[in-house]
Amino acid sequence: MVETDPGPKKPHNCDVTSDHRLNGPGSKTAELGVVPSLKTPVKYDPEKGSNSEKADFERAIELAGYGRFHYMLLAVCGLVSTSEEMDVISMSFILPSAQCDLNLTTQTKGWLNSIIFIGMMVGAYAWGSVADSLGRKRVLIAISVVNALAIVASSFSQNFELFMLFRFINGAALGGSGPVIWSYFAEFQPKKKRGAMLSFMAAFWTLGNLFVAGLAWVIIPSEIGGTTGGFVYNSWRIFLLVMSLPSFIVAALLFLLPESPKFLITTGRHDDALEVFRGIYMMNTGRSKEEYPVKQILVDEPMHTKPEKQIEAKEPKSKMRKMLSDIVEHSKQLFVPPILKFTAISITINFTFHIGYYGLMMWFPEMFNRFDEWSRANDNAEADICQVTAYVTQYGTHSAEASCDSHIHSDVFMESLITVAAAIPSNIFAVLGMDRLGRKFFLVFATFSAGLCSAAMYFVYNKTNNLIVSAIFSSVISCGNASLDCLITEVFPTNLRATGVAVSMVAARLGGIIGNVVIAALLDSYCPAPTFIVAALLAGGGLMCLFLPNTTRQALQ
Repeated sequence: MVETDPGPKKPHNCDVTSDHRLNGPGSKTAELGVVPSLKTPVKYDPEKGSNSEKADFERAIELAGYGRFHYMLLAVCGLVSTSEEMDVISMSFILPSAQCDLNLTTQTKGWLNSIIFIGMMVGAYAWGSVADSLGRKRVLIAISVVNALAIVASSFSQNFELFMLFRFINGAALGGSGPVIWSYFAEFQPKKKRGAMLSFMAAFWTLGNLFVAGLAWVIIPSEIGGTTGGFVYNSWRIFLLVMSLPSFIVAALLFLLPESPKFLITTGRHDDALEVFRGIYMMNTGRSKEEYPVKQILVDEPMHTKPEKQIEAKEPKSKMRKMLSDIVEHSKQLFVPPILKFTAISITINFTFHIGYYGLMMWFPEMFNRFDEWSRANDNAEADICQVTAYVTQYGTHSAEASCDSHIHSDVFMESLITVAAAIPSNIFAVLGMDRLGRKFFLVFATFSAGLCSAAMYFVYNKTNNLIVSAIFSSVISCGNASLDCLITEVFPTNLRATGVAVSMVAARLGGIIGNVVIAALLDSYCPAPTFIVAALLAGGGLMCLFLPNTTRQALQ
């Protein structure tokens, strides 16, 4: 241990441990020439070395190192994100197969696509608020279990109404998954790596899309399953059952991870947060917990909630009453300046972005199926999307006179797989460039490019053109999704982060609902409208991010 000169004796009434700012430049301590002894630890000073016993969150997570723990965290949180996307996008592959079993029309398909988003709207706010009150980890485990059970139940549903009910419950669980998992993951990341790692986790959405398309290709056309009396359990239901497995796995894996240290600090549980940092340090470095240099957590931001022990002593409320009180208080703070500006812009961007993202992405398999039907019936003749739609609804499988046909040709699955695989290069680009070029650059670039692709869909004249434009749209919108997730996660303060992201997700799900219902209503009756509406909303919404603060490589609030 290196000894330091204690300097002049410190006056008894000068408490250097009460506030780390007393040791800063221009403070009375500095003016007196006082150098704190080793018995009085001070905040880390990069000029004096890293053997500091006090640190704020950013320094504490940095001193814990970066390694095995963070890669395990990425794997588990990434699987949560993968599972969420699989559950949402799986419906787009189920619809063409289930149309005979559930007597679906274009309009009821639109509502089936939308019901999961209605559930997500309800769940996002509720789960996000609970996570800001009770913690991230417990909420994520509950969400995963409810989600898995709802998917299993929906696979056994034999009519449209019951299927809608369980898909709603499925959506209510998924609604909490997004805001909570992003808050949880971000709160373990040092600021220098946060953008890249959040972009990396966003890439798991693409992985989810690939898994769904691949599994749908293998399972749905196989015609496995059977019928017993009036009970039908065919291939698309088995495909849905398989979709529940990631959620069960995630629920088990989450038990291996700790609570968010940032959340623990914000709620006054500093000793628990310090123990989490020690565990991360031990796993990343292979050293013992006792060697972790930080012994005390400094809080640079005002406390928004009281420590748990203080609450128990002074406020003998039930946990439920306290949780409801916290939910109301967190919600109020989102709509009061200065946070109000962030909330309003975040809601607008998410609403417009997800009208395009889910409005088109969930209809791609249906459009591929329609182009495939036109090509087979008309010897690959050229036709735009409106001519194809008119033929399918008047003379093809969607006409009133046609007998129901739920068979899907393998070309449709191949085209869907190519479309989602096109997002892989853009996700790699986002991971490498998010902390260099910034969140706003990626979001504006992606929304403008996706808007152009949406408008271009009106001008495609064969299935190859349709595939190319769809693939480019998938690529750039995926890149935009990564930047939007980063920006919205970082812009809210810790005590409001899950609630803030949840409110943004409510707007996103509302966009998904409107996108699906409007496209379903207009696609068959007024074909050109959906593509140009989506184009305008994407381009306009993307510009709104310019009014948000820069969060690239900045400390979490």
